[in-house]
Amino acid sequence: MAKPPPSYPVPAVRPVPPALVAGRLVTELRQKETETWVRRLEEEPARFGAWPAGLDPRLIEVLARRGIRQPYTHQAQAIAAAMAGRNVVVVTPTASGKTLCYNAPVLDRVLKDRSARALYLFPTKALAQDQLDELHGLIGDLGAEIGTFTYDGDTPADARRAVRQAGHIVLTNPDMLHTAILPHHTKWVQLFESLEFVVIDELHSYRGVFGSHVANVIRRLRRICQFYGSDPAFILCSATIANPGELAERLIGDAVEVVDESGAPRGERIVVVHNPPVVNRELGIRQSSLKSARDIAAELIRSGVQTIVFAPSRVRVELLLTYLREALREKPGGPERVAGYRGGYLPNERRAIERGLREGTVRGVVATNALELGIDIGGLGASVVTGYPGSLASLWQQFGRAGRARESSLAVLVASSNPLDQYVAQHPEFIFEQGVEGAAIDPDNPYILASHLKCAAFELPFANGEPFGAHGEVMLDILAEEGVLQLANGRYYWMSEAYPAEEVSLRTASTDNFVIIEQGPKPRVIGECDRPTAPLLIHEDAIYLHRGQQYQVEHLDWDDKKAYVQAVSVDYYTDAQLAVDLKVLEREREAPAGGGSAWELGEAAITFLATIFKKVKLHTHENVGWGQIAIPEETMHTAAAWLALGEGAAAGLRRDELALGLEGLAHVLRNLAPVFCLCDPRDLGADAQVRSPSTGAPTVYLYDMVPGGIGLAERVFEARERLLRACLETVRGCRCEGGCPSCVGPQAERGSPAKRAALALLERLAGGA
Repeated sequence: MAKPPPSYPVPAVRPVPPALVAGRLVTELRQKETETWVRRLEEEPARFGAWPAGLDPRLIEVLARRGIRQPYTHQAQAIAAAMAGRNVVVVTPTASGKTLCYNAPVLDRVLKDRSARALYLFPTKALAQDQLDELHGLIGDLGAEIGTFTYDGDTPADARRAVRQAGHIVLTNPDMLHTAILPHHTKWVQLFESLEFVVIDELHSYRGVFGSHVANVIRRLRRICQFYGSDPAFILCSATIANPGELAERLIGDAVEVVDESGAPRGERIVVVHNPPVVNRELGIRQSSLKSARDIAAELIRSGVQTIVFAPSRVRVELLLTYLREALREKPGGPERVAGYRGGYLPNERRAIERGLREGTVRGVVATNALELGIDIGGLGASVVTGYPGSLASLWQQFGRAGRARESSLAVLVASSNPLDQYVAQHPEFIFEQGVEGAAIDPDNPYILASHLKCAAFELPFANGEPFGAHGEVMLDILAEEGVLQLANGRYYWMSEAYPAEEVSLRTASTDNFVIIEQGPKPRVIGECDRPTAPLLIHEDAIYLHRGQQYQVEHLDWDDKKAYVQAVSVDYYTDAQLAVDLKVLEREREAPAGGGSAWELGEAAITFLATIFKKVKLHTHENVGWGQIAIPEETMHTAAAWLALGEGAAAGLRRDELALGLEGLAHVLRNLAPVFCLCDPRDLGADAQVRSPSTGAPTVYLYDMVPGGIGLAERVFEARERLLRACLETVRGCRCEGGCPSCVGPQAERGSPAKRAALALLERLAGGA
């Protein structure tokens, strides 16, 4: 490994064990009068089983040469179930050897039957490439001719025929299965006629809108397999979630066997929950979580501990990367010892960072949840999570990226000022005593189901009465009435020349991605951005941060989906504001609340418009200017739950106090709702209206940030009483005077009545609960 530059204070000696660094770090944090809580998780020994009877001896011999003489108990159980043709889902922690649970039965089957085929699905191309290397190593040691290929957007056109003809094992992602394999199934006859196994890795990532889409892709896959006479067994792997069996069964539409007791060893882990100190007690403002995370990560890296830092958004990744490089005095143009990693980076950039982490040349990485997934990035010593990521499942995934070499590891959660983080910081036992969340999908969401019925009809005509989800038959009739399909001789036929899969994105409400182009003598693409975030990140005059470099957006071509940028060096970044307008379309359910108020559940139309952007100074985060954004508004139909206040709830409050109290109520409801509806905070939106046109009363709305909704508003409605009580406890227990980010939101003026008004509303509303 190359010697680091003298200005970069990382020791070249053997690194200090994370457990020793943890003790010193916690002592320093507590000396600063911060709230710091520690728990030590003991190491656990391995528990072994026996190889299932009938497993090919050649495979057992190769695994023994690789140091795997016995399988862990969960591996033995999963391999046996798969070899018997049963669907199985394996739910064990990070680095517990889940890969062997599917590679062993698949290779065993292909070694015994050269015509057998397997399809591996990974949520990202990076994971597929990572697993390809592992498979090639095993197959090379076996000395067998087993065709193993990735099939994704990077596969050259001339190689695709070889994959279709010679691929015993094809590794791909749901997007390619959806757009490039299923619609062209006649070119994949060998695969579908002999498909024995379908592997779905990182099951927990298939939740929400993405999982709902993928469940329909699997419906289409099974339909085509049936047409060609095959009936593959499914092997699914997941990090820990509460409902793996339920999620797996909804995803594949069939029963599964659950293997959830890990036999893998685990090194000692020290978990620290750190709440940064209050720097303005009157306003309840704490030290920035970014700065606290920077200080902790810098200390770990200086001590020789290879560290990953998770940040909640792309912008915060780039800010934290900039701050950390400055703290460690990294020279511009020198070796990249601290790197960023997020969506929007180009594939070759991400591969280089992953390689640097494995080889140890990259000592620290700042990432979004893109690195939650099981990409092999070596044995990191510490994980620093900036802000509670919204779910315990995600938190433990991020914690689990450190300590993969079965050695001791350190995991630190740095709380931000928002109410959800403060709830966790004030109740740290929540992390260990509250079970991890379940993952919700709704494959029968009408928007999603209709899209995949079109794709399925393009692939094979539907027979009258053929099942496809709960509402398939009704939806087929609707599509026929609209002229999208034609019903003839008891079969539904696709009527258009258009290719429906190209118009359906599995991951967002939109198929559109914007490319970001750096201007110059030789223009080059430096990144990409999805449509929902484009108005906020790449509007004209925005400062776009990429790998620690600042770029100013000179021109945004909205129609052609291109943003043209120029490298700049300024001491600020930009933060765009989004205006929201909500109208109720349909009411479905109602329940009473205190003060004559009422909760309702139904459908709503949400209009979004990016209005202005602020220029925010680096480090101090002062507002140093603003500008207007000129981008068309967008409308979405979705599910919503809302709380319309009765006269008793709002009694005694002036209009200005009521407005501030409603905003505060919306703030704390939106931030605590993810605890109760088990979702990412970004999946829920909120709006407050002093006099709503839809209800005629002061109203707070919580809505799904997905067209059609995925059941989150319904969960809010069902948890309404517990949610109101938690909000009341949070606002009552906050030590600020007039409101702060930890309760009802930051207030611009001292002596603001926002907290008092929100507390009055909550006491009356929760009293009714």
